[in-house]
Amino acid sequence: QLQLVESGGGLVQPGGSLRLSCLTSTFSLDYYTIGWFRQAPGKEREGVSCLSSSGGTTNYADSVKGRFTISRDNAANTVYLQMNSLKPEDTAVYYCAALINYNNDYTTLLGNEYDYWGQGTQVTVSS
Repeated sequence: QLQLVESGGGLVQPGGSLRLSCLTSTFSLDYYTIGWFRQAPGKEREGVSCLSSSGGTTNYADSVKGRFTISRDNAANTVYLQMNSLKPEDTAVYYCAALINYNNDYTTLLGNEYDYWGQGTQVTVSS
């Protein structure tokens, strides 16, 4: 059973930045596509970004392109989401998720394809 633990959320002013971390219990990220999702109150879950198990392919929602960057540290088995130029509409609980998928370039922002989920971290963008 893979475990995922998110951290790095908090309160930030519009235009500010945060970096979210997703620590995984895997011995190798090469076995998983990792995605970041978010859910705001009263709204459906939204796929934000994902990174292929090969580490070579990324995918972003249109709403965050050019502002968010996904990356990973293989030695730390951790995936990051750097969020810049934050807007109030980015306010949500952010979740990371893992899809079992060994060493290829597959990515998807469809949450129902993912096998494991973290508990989430709150991001609030407000002045």
